[in-house]
Amino acid sequence: MKIIALGSAALMDGFALLGIEAHADLDAEAINDLLTRLVRNRERALIFMQQDLMSADIPMIQQLRIQGGSILLCEIPSLHAVDDYQPEVEQLIGRVLGSSMLERQVGD
Repeated sequence: MKIIALGSAALMDGFALLGIEAHADLDAEAINDLLTRLVRNRERALIFMQQDLMSADIPMIQQLRIQGGSILLCEIPSLHAVDDYQPEVEQLIGRVLGSSMLERQVGD
């Protein structure tokens, strides 16, 4: 299984230090090409992707979200937006179960 990280150069430095295949500052076309190659080669991969890239108009991201399969996309915040980061799954849980389910309880 491949582990790949995509995002800004500053964020990718940390992933590279961990020995993870890191790609910094790729444009949408390069990301789409990388994901297409992984799918075409039937590779298994865990891909950490900066939040703004996950929401960009990249066809293969949308396809992987719909079809699933052997490539798992994990959204990570950019270094400049860590405090404002709210993953989509957290928003979904809030809508389904109520935002109180996400609040930390005193004494936990």
